[in-house]
Amino acid sequence: MTDKRLFDYLYEQLNGHPLDRAFGCKRDGRWQYFSTVQMAELVNRASLGLLQLGLKPGDKVATVVYQTLPEWVVIDYALLQIGVLNVPMYPTISSREYEYILNESGATYCIVGDGDLYDKVSAAKEKTPGLKEIFSFFKRPECRSWEALLAPAAADFSEVEQLKSAVRPDDLATLIYTSGTTGNPKGVMLTHRNIIFNVEALRDIAPIVAGDEVLSFLPVSHVYERVAVYAYTAYAVSVSFTGTDNLGGEKGDLRAIRPHFFTCVPRLLEKVYERIYDKGLELHGIKRALFFWALDLADAWDFDRHPQGWEALKWRIADRLIFSKWREALGGRVKGMITAASACPMKILRTFNAAGIPVREGYGLTEASPALTFNGFRPGEAMLSTVGPALDGGDIKIEPSAEFRPGEGEILARSPGIMLGYFKQPEKTEEMIRTVDGKTWLATGDIGMLTDGPGGKKFLKITDRKKELLKTSGGKYVAPTPIESVFKEHRLVEQVMVVGENLKFVSALIVPSAEGLREWHHKHEINWTSLEEVIRNPQVIERFQMLVDRVNPNFSHPEQIKKFTLLPGLWEPVKADGSEAELTPTLKLKRRVIMDKFRKEIEAMYQ
Repeated sequence: MTDKRLFDYLYEQLNGHPLDRAFGCKRDGRWQYFSTVQMAELVNRASLGLLQLGLKPGDKVATVVYQTLPEWVVIDYALLQIGVLNVPMYPTISSREYEYILNESGATYCIVGDGDLYDKVSAAKEKTPGLKEIFSFFKRPECRSWEALLAPAAADFSEVEQLKSAVRPDDLATLIYTSGTTGNPKGVMLTHRNIIFNVEALRDIAPIVAGDEVLSFLPVSHVYERVAVYAYTAYAVSVSFTGTDNLGGEKGDLRAIRPHFFTCVPRLLEKVYERIYDKGLELHGIKRALFFWALDLADAWDFDRHPQGWEALKWRIADRLIFSKWREALGGRVKGMITAASACPMKILRTFNAAGIPVREGYGLTEASPALTFNGFRPGEAMLSTVGPALDGGDIKIEPSAEFRPGEGEILARSPGIMLGYFKQPEKTEEMIRTVDGKTWLATGDIGMLTDGPGGKKFLKITDRKKELLKTSGGKYVAPTPIESVFKEHRLVEQVMVVGENLKFVSALIVPSAEGLREWHHKHEINWTSLEEVIRNPQVIERFQMLVDRVNPNFSHPEQIKKFTLLPGLWEPVKADGSEAELTPTLKLKRRVIMDKFRKEIEAMYQ
C-alpha cells in the first residue's frame, strides 16, 4: 500500500506530466483553465493564507458549491497539505441541516458558491457560534472573496512546507456528512490512506491515460466525485467542470469537450436514453423502423459476446446507421463511464454498451471512501446484473440470515478504504463496524449475494437495502428495490415506491413520466390536458394496470403489486416551499417522508 498523501498527486502531476489545461470551467460563456503550474502556486498561496487566519492542523473549514470550480480544488488541496479538514456540504440541503453540520463539525470558516448558498449558510450562522466568517468563490458585497485568502506569491512558504512534511497517510483528511434517508447526517471520518486506496485501485480500471479529457459534473460534496477529482489529478488528465443542465444539445458541453471519460449516476443515463428515444419517435418510414430495430437488437447485448455471421452483419449495420450517431451526441470519444450511487436499469446498460459507449457499474458507500466493487472495462472483467468483483486489496462477505433467501444476506466489507468511524458518534460507529470470525467488517446495510463470474471471480449482486425490506402483515419479506427497478425501465414511469410494511399486500405509488404519457396520448389520439388531470383518466389507469400485469409475473406472489396510485408531482431532493424533500441529495427515496406525505393515498388502497 502506498504511503502517499492526497496532495502528493498534484506535485506528481507538476513534476511528471504538467498540463496547460489541468482544471477549468466556463466563465462568461468561455472555457478557461488553470495550468498545473498555476494550480500548485495557488494551492500554496491559499495554504499560507488559511494559516494566517489562525487555522491549525485538525481545524475544519466547510465548503459548499452547486458546481465544482477549479478554485474549490485549490482550496481542497490547500487544506489537505496543512492538515485542516475540508467539510464539504450538499448545496441542496436546508439552513437547519447546515446549522447541524457546522455545529457538530466545529467548522470555523465556510466558503460558498453562487446562487442562494450564502443566504442559507448565513441564516445558519446565526445559530452557529463557532462559525467566524463566510467567504465566497464569487465576488459579492456581503462577504470577502476567496481571493482574500491568497498570500502574496513572493511570501515565505516555509511554514507550509513544514506542515506538508508532517502530514501522514493515516491522518484524517476530511469529514463527509452522509445525506442519509432518516435522521441527522453523520460525519464520516476518512484518512488520506482510505481515499488513496480507491484512487490506486481504480487506476487499473479506468480506461484513461495522461492527457485525456474528462468532464466532471457531479457534486464534490459526495465522496464519489470527490475521489474522481483526486484520481484525475493522479492520472494527469484535463478536467472540465460543468453542470448537468449544460451537457446535451448541439452546443452542449459534451460536444464542446468531447470527453474520453466521466462518472455519472443512472438517472443521467436514463435522461440521455429518453432524449434518444424521443428523437426516434420523431422519425418516419424506414429511418424510424431502423431506429427501433437497432434498439431491439441492443436487448441481446452482453459482455464478451461476439456475434458471428449474419448476426455480426446486423450489428455492423446498426452501428453504422444508428449507434454511431449516439456516440457522436456524447462527443464521439468516450472510452468509458462509471455509474454508481443507485442501481442502473438493465435496459440502459445494454443499450449504451451496445452502442459502443462503455458503461460499467460500481458499488460502494461513503463509509468505504467509496468503492468496494467495480466491473472492469477489459474482457472478462464485467458481468451484467452485478456490480463487479471486490477491488484488489478488498474483500466482500455475505452474512446469511433466516429472513433472506439461500445465498443472500447482508453485505460485509473489508478494505483499506473503510472509514475510521463517525465523528463524535461512537454508538453509530459500533452499529456499522462489526467483528465476524475474528475480523473487523463494515456492515453496509445492503443485501446481496456473490455469484460466479468470468475468470473464476466472485461478482456481487445487490438485491436490496436491509433497512428497506418490507414485512407484510402475513410475515412475508419483500425487497422493494428490484420491483421498483423493473418499473422504472418503462417509458411511462418516472418514479415509483413500493409500499407494504405491516400491510396485507404490496402496492405502489407511481409518478408517471409526463413526456412518455404525453407521447402515449398523441399515439392513441387522446386529448392531453395536464398530468394532474390525465392520471384520473380510466384509459390511463388501464394502461398502467397493463404494465403492472406485465411486471408481476417476474416476482413471487407476495411481491406482486396488487394496487397502485398515480401521483402527478415529481419527488425532488429540494423543495421550493421549504418542506421536507422526498429524495436525498444523492436521489435516494426518503421512504418515511413519502409515506407521510401520501398517507391518505396509501390508506385508500387498503380500505
